[in-house]
Amino acid sequence: MTALMKNPKAMKKVQEEIRKSIQKNGNIVNENDIQNLPYLKAVIKEAFRLYPPTPLLIPRELMMKSTLEGYEIQPKTIIHVNVWAIARDPEIWENPEEFIPERFLNSDVDFKGQYFELIPFGAGRRGCPAMTLGVASVELALSNLLYSFDWKLPYGMKKEDIDTNAKPGITMHKKNDLCLIAKNYM
Repeated sequence: MTALMKNPKAMKKVQEEIRKSIQKNGNIVNENDIQNLPYLKAVIKEAFRLYPPTPLLIPRELMMKSTLEGYEIQPKTIIHVNVWAIARDPEIWENPEEFIPERFLNSDVDFKGQYFELIPFGAGRRGCPAMTLGVASVELALSNLLYSFDWKLPYGMKKEDIDTNAKPGITMHKKNDLCLIAKNYM
């Protein structure tokens, strides 16, 4: 919601997609509807890119000597994968600090662990076991909030005033709460 409130064009586009799709089906977004909402899925991928649930993956210990880009790494070395930095690397992403869901519309890149430029849930056999449940929960909650309500900032606040800073820690939490005004869409 923070990223969408800072980017009104993206907010409008995702709400239009959801509302056009759901008009045919009823008054609530369900699991089947999500599959027909590519822009919503792109918004969620972009949010996971910029704001991964855990900025550093669980540390790993190297089992054998390895070489990475000319650096020799000894066995028993503890390795930390910085997902936050990978997702903001200008060598991988164009305009990495900007919220641009469109970058995922014609892209196979997904967060399920096959594309290492986007691994907010880790990868392989040590990836997050609850990824599917977590993503489904985010998709349903966000799509229903966007479908049911029009969102505004409190009186006197501008999109430039929205804080995107996170608290330090092993998981990402907003440093300052996002306060919004919801108005029924119907």
